[in-house]
Amino acid sequence: MTHWSATTMPYGVVRSGGRAPRPATAVGDDVIDLAGLARDGLLDGALPDPTATLDRPDLDTFLAAGPDAWHGLRVRLLELTADPAAADRLAPHRWASSEVAPVLAWSVADYVDFYSSRDHASNVSRILRPDDPALPDAWDHLPIGYHGRAGTVVVSGTDVVRPTGLRRDLDSGEVVSAPTQHLDVEVELGWVVGVGSELGTTVPTSAFADHVVGAVVVNDWSARDLQAFEYRPLGPFLGKSFATSVSPWIVPLEALTDARVPPPTPPRPPAHHLAPVGDGYRIGFELEIAPHDGGPTVVARPDAAGLRWTPSQQLSHLTSNGASLRPGDLFASGTVSGPTRGERGSLLELTWGWTEDVVLAGGAVRRDGLADGDTVTIRAAAPGPDGGTVALGEVTGRVVAARR
Repeated sequence: MTHWSATTMPYGVVRSGGRAPRPATAVGDDVIDLAGLARDGLLDGALPDPTATLDRPDLDTFLAAGPDAWHGLRVRLLELTADPAAADRLAPHRWASSEVAPVLAWSVADYVDFYSSRDHASNVSRILRPDDPALPDAWDHLPIGYHGRAGTVVVSGTDVVRPTGLRRDLDSGEVVSAPTQHLDVEVELGWVVGVGSELGTTVPTSAFADHVVGAVVVNDWSARDLQAFEYRPLGPFLGKSFATSVSPWIVPLEALTDARVPPPTPPRPPAHHLAPVGDGYRIGFELEIAPHDGGPTVVARPDAAGLRWTPSQQLSHLTSNGASLRPGDLFASGTVSGPTRGERGSLLELTWGWTEDVVLAGGAVRRDGLADGDTVTIRAAAPGPDGGTVALGEVTGRVVAARR
C-alpha cells in the first residue's frame, strides 16, 4: 500500500462496500471521496460544475475538462486537507485505503507504447542481433513506437492470464500454437491525456502540459517467443496485446515539478516538431518478483531520467502526421533500463536472452521468464519538494495459467 504525501493529490476511482465506483484522491493512508465533496459543495468554485464532473463512476469528464479544472481542483484539495477547520466536513468522505478497492480510473481511448531507453534498445539489439547490434538509423531521429490495444489495459491487481499463440518450439524447432514460455515484464512510465487535439494538426512539444493530466506506472507484459515469431515485418502484435497493467492513481504533472531534469544531450539536432526537447523526469522504479511459494525479491531499479526521448517529444511525435489525441489516451515510455545489470527493466535483459539466472528469495530461479503464480510489482517514486519524495504508487499483477 502506498503512503501518499500531503501534496501529491493523485486522482483515481475506488469502490467501497456496496457503493458504485467514484472518483477519489489519496492522502497518507486514506482516500477522499471526490464525488461526496462535490455533492456537499466543498468543491464549489474549484471547477465549473463539480457535481457533473466528479459525481460519476470514472474520471473521463474531469480529464477532458482541461488544465484550469485540473489546477483548480488540486488547489482546493490542498486547501481543504491543510485546514484544521475543514476536518469535520471532510471526515464523512474520508475512508481508510484498506476499506476500498481501486478500479480502472478512466476509459482508455488509445494506447501507444514507445521505445525510448537507449540502454534497453541497445541491450535488445545485442541479445537478438549479436552479429549486427547497431540500433536502427531511425532510432536517434524519432521516438519509435507502436499502437497497442486499449481494451486490454487493466488496473493494478488484475490477474494476467498466460497468453497462447504461435511460436517456434524450443526443442523441436517446429511452429506450434501453445502458451508462451518466455513471459516477461516491462518497467515503464505512462502519461494520461486529458485534452484531445484536432485531426490534421501537430501538438507542439511546448503544449505538453495543455494536454497531459499526469503520470502512471505501467507494466507492459510481453510474450517474447510470440513476439519474436510475429514481429517481422510489422512489429509487435499478439505478443504484447494480451495485457498492459497500470497503477490505479494518476499523479498530476504539478506534483512532479521537482522531478524535472534535463534530458540526455541528443547526438544530433532534433527534427522541427521535436524541438524544444522538453523536460525529462527523474523517476526511480523498483521491479519486484514474488514466486507463488516464496517471498518478494527486488530484481532491478531503473530510472526514467536517462530516457533518450522526453514525454513532450513522444506526444508531439505521435501527432506529427496529423493523428489526433482523444481524452483518455495513454502513452508509455517503453522499457526503462539503465547501464548496469541492476537497472535492467525486463527479464529479457536480466537473463540476457534467457541464458542467465535471476535468483529470487528462497532460491527460486527464473531463467526462461515468469512462472504461473508469480506476482510482479513495480513501484515508482520521484524527488519532491523540500527534499522529500513523491510516490507514484505501484502496479501489480499475478500470472495465472493459460486457459487453453
